[in-house]
Amino acid sequence: MSEIPALDTVQEKRKSAQSKQVADPVIDLRDPSLYINRELSSIEFNRRVLHETQAEHPLLERVKFLSIFHSNMDEFFMVRVSGLKQQFKLGLTPTAADGLLPREQLATIHRTLTQLFSEANGIWRDQLLQELAGSNIHILRYDELSKSQRNKLRAYYEREIFPVLTPFASDPSRPFPHISNLSLNLAVQVRDPKTGDLRFARVKVPPPLSRLVPLKRFDPDQLSTPAVQKFVWSEEVIAANLDRLFPGMEIVASYPFRVTRNSDMELQEEEADDLLLMMEENLRQRHFGTVVRLELDESMPPEVRSILMSNLRVDAYDVYTTNGPLGLSSLFELHKLERPDLKDKPFTPRTPPSLQNLRGSIFSVISQRDILFHHPYDSFSPVVNLLEQAADDPNVLAIKTTLYRVGNNPPVLQALKKARLNNKQVAAVVELKARFDEETNIQWAQELEGVGVHVAYGLIGLKTHCKVSLIVRREREGIRRYVHLSSGNYNNVTARVYTDIGFMTDDEEMADDASDLFNFLTGYSRQEAYRKFLVAPVTIRPRLLEMIRRETELGAKGRLIFKCNSLVDGEIIRHLYMASQAGVKIDLIVRGICGLRPGIAGVSDNIQVMSIVGRFLEHSRVYYFHNNGAPSLYMGSADLMPRNLDRRVEVLFPIEEPAMQSHIVEEILAVCLRDTAKSHILQSDGRYIPRRFLLEGNGPLFDSQAWFMKQMDSLPAEYR
Repeated sequence: MSEIPALDTVQEKRKSAQSKQVADPVIDLRDPSLYINRELSSIEFNRRVLHETQAEHPLLERVKFLSIFHSNMDEFFMVRVSGLKQQFKLGLTPTAADGLLPREQLATIHRTLTQLFSEANGIWRDQLLQELAGSNIHILRYDELSKSQRNKLRAYYEREIFPVLTPFASDPSRPFPHISNLSLNLAVQVRDPKTGDLRFARVKVPPPLSRLVPLKRFDPDQLSTPAVQKFVWSEEVIAANLDRLFPGMEIVASYPFRVTRNSDMELQEEEADDLLLMMEENLRQRHFGTVVRLELDESMPPEVRSILMSNLRVDAYDVYTTNGPLGLSSLFELHKLERPDLKDKPFTPRTPPSLQNLRGSIFSVISQRDILFHHPYDSFSPVVNLLEQAADDPNVLAIKTTLYRVGNNPPVLQALKKARLNNKQVAAVVELKARFDEETNIQWAQELEGVGVHVAYGLIGLKTHCKVSLIVRREREGIRRYVHLSSGNYNNVTARVYTDIGFMTDDEEMADDASDLFNFLTGYSRQEAYRKFLVAPVTIRPRLLEMIRRETELGAKGRLIFKCNSLVDGEIIRHLYMASQAGVKIDLIVRGICGLRPGIAGVSDNIQVMSIVGRFLEHSRVYYFHNNGAPSLYMGSADLMPRNLDRRVEVLFPIEEPAMQSHIVEEILAVCLRDTAKSHILQSDGRYIPRRFLLEGNGPLFDSQAWFMKQMDSLPAEYR
């Protein structure tokens, strides 16, 4: 296998380390200044997402990226900011490598996000809104509507909206109402014409209501010109018709506002008699988490702002104001419009040649060769077909699988239920603690139990994040086991938009490992050694550190390429610093959070970090160690974070066949490293610069995801 060239940054030039460098004894690799704060790095990732709203995507894809940005920031506040506020309240000192105190992080977050939210609002107001109008999609203000349109909207309001509205007054006899997480509301000022008293009320915009009300529902002009689509914000429709909610009162003004609540559940699992019941109770409590963000329209006067802040118990650092619409995550509604001219061209994933026109059993193919999948470029259908065939195959005795995020009405679950109805032994480890998928997973767990599937909820204190399926089949030669492993979930929807790597094999040692893993997950086991799998929280950390040290000993001959979602583990980063000091060339393809600072003299000169943000969400995890020409290559579910290495059940599996190793390194990792269109290069100060800005000349840009979509099947046929 040829050596993969290191990623270059500024002017696409980098001097390779020619000899082993000796670490400067005065450099303390635990110095907090050598690390980037996790929360600030997360914000930088979302800045890159926001950057895609101005890229060369079709218009509705750019709108989708703005929606994703706001959705990501909602989750950031619900989980990360809420955790920092709790740390600050308890007076906890930092344990992260960067050493920032919670109060320092909260202040920096507020300052940074105030600017970033302003930028996002400007992108919507000054760019996307105008371009949508130019494409005959008009988002109108209520005051821009004609009298005829307003009258028709009034009738629509009376028929569809008014019946589900409930005004809540706030006065000494009626307490301030509960404000739901992420709900959009109107703070209403009304005056009693008899007494002249100014009063406050709250009206919630009903969640089932479309955020954007299409005028074509009731406007004949729209029906006659379907090419032109017009919408108005639902909160403006409600605000313009408040007189129906407060008859006899003078409507003084109304102002939209939105709250974000702490949604990070703290489970006392050791005290649970029934984990499912505990999860259900915690989900109920989540609705009443403390408010961690209050979003306001900048026109809201101080007296109304004061009412909200005092009743919601927030301070100035929790308040964010805007002069545009709140909650723009709802813009995803626009992406559902039938405007193919404004969206990415449809992409049909390919099926590996060995599985095309399959007439026999998929098991016969796997028994002849291992099969590699690079989703979404390779179809997820064979994974579903594997489980569906197993459900129907009379020779299959048992199916075992882990389920983390499987989505709505997943075909994988239907296959498991069918297998059980066909009297096969079926075991499913359903992770109830998958954040924001808890309710869905509880539902699926109960459905599976209802047909007789053996369901386990994972382990106390650990989140089961690995993606593994084991199928036990009786064949002529005896019992044979088939294993599917992946970096991605058993989710047929996300499999079309996430990049992941999957693997099917009948390797006996991997099957033994999978059997031991499921015994660990469903029974009692202190399994600490596996034949080929690396399994967290037991073996992934020590084995990765051992392989990094092995490259370090090789000095300038060493080579590391890691691709993952997040890198924040202090111990892993320190070992990468030591490898760099020894002259090892290191390329890190880290899509999201990265706590390592590249390019620091004497510490990380030989480390380059890139992030790819494009049409598909980069989600695969691949760890390549050159090992002086005898490479080790692992893939799987684990990122390089303390939670993944120490508090989750994760699996990394080896790719041992040289031809398949070469394909992954030369046709996947190397292609990602060539990306100049969608990649961003991390600087030592924590900023990311689009790689295109670092190039000399005006040559064509290379988009790795576009290349993967267009490429021919290059893996040797015997492995596909």
